[in-house]
Amino acid sequence: MSRDLPVIRADRTHIEQIFQNLLSNAVKFMDKEEGRIEVGGMDAGDCWRFWVADNGPGISPGSHEKIFRIFQTMAPADSQESTGIGLTIVKKIVEAAGGSIWVESEEGKGSTFFFTLAKDDGLVITEN
Repeated sequence: MSRDLPVIRADRTHIEQIFQNLLSNAVKFMDKEEGRIEVGGMDAGDCWRFWVADNGPGISPGSHEKIFRIFQTMAPADSQESTGIGLTIVKKIVEAAGGSIWVESEEGKGSTFFFTLAKDDGLVITEN
């Protein structure tokens, strides 16, 4: 894995929405006194793969698809302020740009959200 993120030229609002939602979720749902969040990216051949990883509470495997549906949240309604639309927006932006998004996570072991952006579709991507 590279510590250097690729330089991309893209719709600024869309890129901001993707990272803002992923990073704010990582912060909002952090349950550790010493939270850790990592942002990364790499060349994955015909696309760029990015990720936002945290050491938070994790997500049960049975909920991995559910969290990308509108108005779905893993937190009880009275414990977190969450609309349940952030990941739905991220998914729509990523897929409109020819990419995909998924999560790898287990309860108690943190989460890593991955997304890809096609190099030749939707967004104009250039290497560093």
